[in-house]
Amino acid sequence: MSTVGGLGSSQVSSEISTVEARLQAPITSLNAQVTTDKADISAWGNVGGAISTLSNSLAGIKDVSTINNRSVTTSANTVATASAAIGAQTGTYNLTNVTLAKTQEIYSAVLGSGAAKLSGSAGSLTFSLKSGKTESVSVGSGSLTLNGIAAAINKTPGGVQASIIGTAAGARLVLQGSATGSSQAFSVTGTGALAQFAYASGAATSGTEIRAQTASDATLSINGVPVTSTTNTLGSAISGLTISLAGSGNTSISVSSAPTSLSAAVGGVAGSLNAAIALIAKETKFVPASSASAAKSGPLLGNFTATDLSNQLLSAVSGAAASGLSANAIGLTVSSAGTVSFSNTAFTAAYAQNPTGVQALVGQIYKTLDSITTGAIGGSGSSTNTSGTTTKNTGSIGAQTASLSGVVTSIDSQVAQITKQNNTQIQLLIAQYTAAENASTAASITQSYLSIFNSTSSSSG
Repeated sequence: MSTVGGLGSSQVSSEISTVEARLQAPITSLNAQVTTDKADISAWGNVGGAISTLSNSLAGIKDVSTINNRSVTTSANTVATASAAIGAQTGTYNLTNVTLAKTQEIYSAVLGSGAAKLSGSAGSLTFSLKSGKTESVSVGSGSLTLNGIAAAINKTPGGVQASIIGTAAGARLVLQGSATGSSQAFSVTGTGALAQFAYASGAATSGTEIRAQTASDATLSINGVPVTSTTNTLGSAISGLTISLAGSGNTSISVSSAPTSLSAAVGGVAGSLNAAIALIAKETKFVPASSASAAKSGPLLGNFTATDLSNQLLSAVSGAAASGLSANAIGLTVSSAGTVSFSNTAFTAAYAQNPTGVQALVGQIYKTLDSITTGAIGGSGSSTNTSGTTTKNTGSIGAQTASLSGVVTSIDSQVAQITKQNNTQIQLLIAQYTAAENASTAASITQSYLSIFNSTSSSSG
């Protein structure tokens, strides 16, 4: 008599799990590689962001000639203030006997409230400026109030503006030139109910109108030279200097070299540069194991492209020299720990002694750093190879990221293919075990039948 044995369900499950673990091993290894590559991609993204920030800050020193290098002070801001353009002539300018340019202003006799209707018929007002310009305003009978007349005048932009001033005795119509200067003096003629506002230019009083202020030019002397202006802003009296007159009297204006704007721009570059170097150091750092923790390393540890980029950035500062000046002389220093610092005091002192040399050195630093950042993150341009294919310039960081992304895509494809094959093998194995189990069950049934048959045969004999 023979015996056919079968595997129990727990044994089958154990066998399948063992096979699945063996088949999963290469997938686990590949997924670990994907995790590492994605960490590298993320690290490069961080580095690229820091380099992009540095590139943006470089725009502040791209063209030193466009950065304001002048400082202006005035001895009496109540008389005048000033601003200097790039390259304005340095020196001191004495402003004496300053009088302001004024608008013409006249006002009417007291006529009652602003809303009170005037007696008389509808009419018009005509304003004639000394410059030769005229403007006319018609007022209908329904608007014959001081408020209505002022509103009609102000609806038409021109040389005269109107307002109402109320007093205890009543209201007055005030007419004021819209611009300063003697050429803005005006006369007024009127018809109908508006004839009472007629005024002859230059008169202290004319009919019911009273002159409050005469239109006049600004007058002053600059270093003894007489100057007149129709406005209180002098934009061409001194080349590169804009003077705003504020009151009568005397003041002096001093224009000197001042690297304030340039210093701030260089300081901004230094800050962005230091941040980029620190970020690369973080991504390439190795921390030895200690009693409290295991060893740790940055994703880009040992990556030549990353360490070379950091070295280039540091060398752009430490190796900069122009016109007998070094970066250290203008306040840019690199420490032994690989950090960049900036001293505004040192920069200002160096600029005071040699502004042209400082500007030349800043220009050199810009060119070097711009070349490095463009090489790292690419630029707006593209290149075409011999086969005619055009490729956007993504820089070394983009190349690193693209390469890693390609590897990740390839591994993902491998994992998908292996997983498919594994699933097929597992299903085949399950089918084989099922078939074996079925065969074992059938054999057991046959064995039992034969045992019964043999027993019956023996009893009959």
